[in-house]
Amino acid sequence: MNVKDAYNSWSEIYDTNENKTRDLEAKALSKILKDYTFDNCLEIGCGTGKNTEFLITKAKQITAVDLSEKMLEKAKQKVHFQNVIFLQADITKSWDFISDKFDLITFSLVLEHIENLEFIFSQIIKVINKNGFVYIGELHPLKQYSGTKARFESEDGLQIVNCFDHHISDFAQFAIKYNFEIVNLNEYFDNNDRTNLPRIITFLLKSKN
Repeated sequence: MNVKDAYNSWSEIYDTNENKTRDLEAKALSKILKDYTFDNCLEIGCGTGKNTEFLITKAKQITAVDLSEKMLEKAKQKVHFQNVIFLQADITKSWDFISDKFDLITFSLVLEHIENLEFIFSQIIKVINKNGFVYIGELHPLKQYSGTKARFESEDGLQIVNCFDHHISDFAQFAIKYNFEIVNLNEYFDNNDRTNLPRIITFLLKSKN
């Protein structure tokens, strides 16, 4: 199922259905950024605002972007702060939807839906401030290799969202190519049980440009 249609449909139940990946990634984000503050943040894939409510405690201003208009509607109903701007945009095309530069750019469960990962890095460097940070939280590649993908139940049955595998080395190599320092790389496990496959992988990158 294509990404926009899937998330438009998923928006009705996204905040209420059981979703271990959503919940664990949110915990990872808050843990990694808890000691940081920023002037402004570009939140890519804000969805229903699940992480926006945390990010407004970390940044003075947020530009929250999503492909799905239905997810954005839910976010606007939930998040009522003057320092949050919501935008609909397709990040697989040139990022002309913004003109500012940012101290923090976040991606939460977004990049698995993007085939051309390098294009995203090529756009990030245009809008990141020097010494700015990029947070990436994704379904762990090991989960992807085992067949796990973003999915949800609808009235029409199980819906599987279009996804693409990205290896840990892909993230690392593009970070190096585009002159980022890898500040933090971590893995998160269900119930913190490290005998099973990790569910979430996170990267915190710092721009050296």
